[in-house]
Amino acid sequence: MAILLNRRGMLIGSTATGAALSLGPAFAQAPTQVGFVYLGPPGDHGWTYAHDQARKAVEAKFGARVKVNVVENVKEGPDSERVIRQLATNGNSIIFTTSFGYMQPTLRVAQAFPKVFFEHCSGYLTGPNTSNYNARYYEGRAICGTIAALTSKTGTAGYIASFPIPEVVMGINAFTLAARKIRPDFKVRVIWVSSWFDPGKEADAAKTLLDQGADVLCQHTDSPAAMQTAEQRGAFAFGQASDMKAFGPKAQLTAIVHNWADYSISRIEAAMNGSWKTSSVWLGMKDGMVKMADYGPGVSPEARAAADKLKADIISGAAHPFTGPIKDQKGVERLAAGQRFTDEQMSKMDWYVEGVQS
Repeated sequence: MAILLNRRGMLIGSTATGAALSLGPAFAQAPTQVGFVYLGPPGDHGWTYAHDQARKAVEAKFGARVKVNVVENVKEGPDSERVIRQLATNGNSIIFTTSFGYMQPTLRVAQAFPKVFFEHCSGYLTGPNTSNYNARYYEGRAICGTIAALTSKTGTAGYIASFPIPEVVMGINAFTLAARKIRPDFKVRVIWVSSWFDPGKEADAAKTLLDQGADVLCQHTDSPAAMQTAEQRGAFAFGQASDMKAFGPKAQLTAIVHNWADYSISRIEAAMNGSWKTSSVWLGMKDGMVKMADYGPGVSPEARAAADKLKADIISGAAHPFTGPIKDQKGVERLAAGQRFTDEQMSKMDWYVEGVQS
């Protein structure tokens, strides 16, 4: 059963999924309450949509053994701390806070509720009862960059970016490095929209990038607006967080698909059986947290073969998107030939590789 709350945490309705609650004896064990805090609406067809797919998987897995409480459209900052605190107060045993900006609010609430388990997505700090989890999106970006280089006629891709945090910078760099391994003169133009989800700004950025000569679009924002724009303009694009081919059946080349379901289910099981422990995980294609959607009609046999090989090599460990030599925008070598960046180095990335025009 999913309990729906508005942004102020007030009950606005409920939807029953799975088996109905049993009317057994009074001493029957109460369902475990599970909270989810969403940055946007599930209808964004991107980041929040992917997390809501995990919520549905949780309900399908546990049925009446859980009661899921969801709060949508929660802004990062003070508003998120209030919502997280209310979920903890209302008896949720484990709470998933699904945006980078929820990190500090999550930690503050966790200190006040030591018996509640908190799972923060895309952050890097943990506590006695707070874990974090994230996906290696940069692996998917490298595959997208490979396809872009073998698809673009202009040799220029457009990249719609949200905020210049390491996670986003890392993706831009991985995309560009992969493209330039195939076409050394490939360029990636970046427009920052200063928002995770703003279809209007995302569409305007897509139009500007196409007007500036890009014929392939990539994004680290949440709506399908860029995909729709590419479809309208006869260009190509990559879906973000979920398969967006419904919005661009001709435009979509592939999409990076986030699979949060397996992780969410495993952590809820741990909370229910008493085995939950603080952890920090960063999982990728090898673990099934990052997947690629089916190729679209615009992907040539050559691009398909190159993408398939890179994917297999990343999964096996034979390839890594950040393998030297790597130079930054100023031509300074940041990584020597044959070396690979460590997770710590990637998590602090605040500079751009050659070919990025930001």
